Amino acid sequence: MKRSAKIIIGVIIIGILAAAGLRLLKKEPPIEAAPLPNVSIASPVKGDITLESGLIGTVEPSDIIHVTPKVAGEIAEAFVKAGDVVAQGQPLCRIDNAKQIDSAKIQMDTAAVAMQNAQANLSRMQVLYAAGDISAQSFEQIQTQARSAQLQYEAAKLGYDTQVEYSTVTAPISGVLESVSMDLHTMVSQSSVLCVVTGEGMRKVAFAVPERIQRNLAVGDGIHLEKQGSEYQAVITKLANMISPQTGLFDVEATVENGGALATGSTVKLYVISEHIEGAITVPVDAVYYEGGDAYLYVSETTAEGVMVHKVPVETGIFDDEKIEIRSGITMDDSVIVTWSSELYEGSMVNVVTQASAQ
Repeated sequence: MKRSAKIIIGVIIIGILAAAGLRLLKKEPPIEAAPLPNVSIASPVKGDITLESGLIGTVEPSDIIHVTPKVAGEIAEAFVKAGDVVAQGQPLCRIDNAKQIDSAKIQMDTAAVAMQNAQANLSRMQVLYAAGDISAQSFEQIQTQARSAQLQYEAAKLGYDTQVEYSTVTAPISGVLESVSMDLHTMVSQSSVLCVVTGEGMRKVAFAVPERIQRNLAVGDGIHLEKQGSEYQAVITKLANMISPQTGLFDVEATVENGGALATGSTVKLYVISEHIEGAITVPVDAVYYEGGDAYLYVSETTAEGVMVHKVPVETGIFDDEKIEIRSGITMDDSVIVTWSSELYEGSMVNVVTQASAQ
């Protein structure tokens, strides 16, 4: 029994030793080195970056004129109503200022008589002066009196013509009558507003901007608007240099080209330049990484061992959808890694597959 057990144990030990020997004799396959990550690099470029901000504006007519009479009197006739489209010079109403007209006519007629007498006297004295019967000084006085009488007549006639002309109120511009206050037989004075005319065709958009946007705008700058799927171009015509006490913003106005279809008082979406920089060092916006709020780039350096990665802190500026401004940290001679890889870190080695412009 004991002998059988010993034989079995010996066989087991021999098997274990044989297996160990086979393992020692077996060759392990060589360990393959991990491939280097493929990356693309690009050189920084100098370029311009322009950012736009979306704002809301209100459509207004380019011209708003409050029409007032130039003479006082009673409204005898009204030729228009609210909503009418009028042409420049078109009669709007007639004011009964007959008393003023009559008074002006009397003054004109009186001045006309005085002028005729003065001219007749001048003709008589001219004969006497030619004959040497009156002195040159006396003749000059008569000439002056005749000239004065003529001027008085011209002034009186102008007053009469003015009263006649001003009795009919006409449209100062072509446009639409937004409101009308011309009831028949109503007494009006030079301070009464008869109607409000808004210019036709041209429109303007009024909006307000904060200081950071205001300093990037100038009169003459172009902006674009959107309204119900349609786009319009506009030009800034008014730019306030003082903050509005009501809004705390700077008021801006822009004239809209071909904006006749825009309803007065409606709102539009508009876009203005909020920031702009020229000749900045830029790289693709996706090439910048952030850690704890600090920005950095990966740049490559060619060494004897291959292409090595360096992590470089940078200061960034403004950016758009494609590029970002780099204010410090790199130069135009650096090669920026523009593809992402989890194997990028300081001192790592990479394989450069493409090299292109950062634009």
